[in-house]
Amino acid sequence: MLGWALTFLVVALIAGALGFGGIAGASAGIAQILFVIFLILFVVAMLARAVRGKPPL
Repeated sequence: MLGWALTFLVVALIAGALGFGGIAGASAGIAQILFVIFLILFVVAMLARAVRGKPPL
């Protein structure tokens, strides 16, 4: 998921540099959403690991 967020961020940066504002904005928005989802899933995974008795990484 983090890889997809970084991919959309790169697309947004390239589109912004080339002057495609609409595509850049949409790609940046998608990248933000994917990054937030990644963070939420990461925290849930760490909490689940701690509940099972294994130490967090």
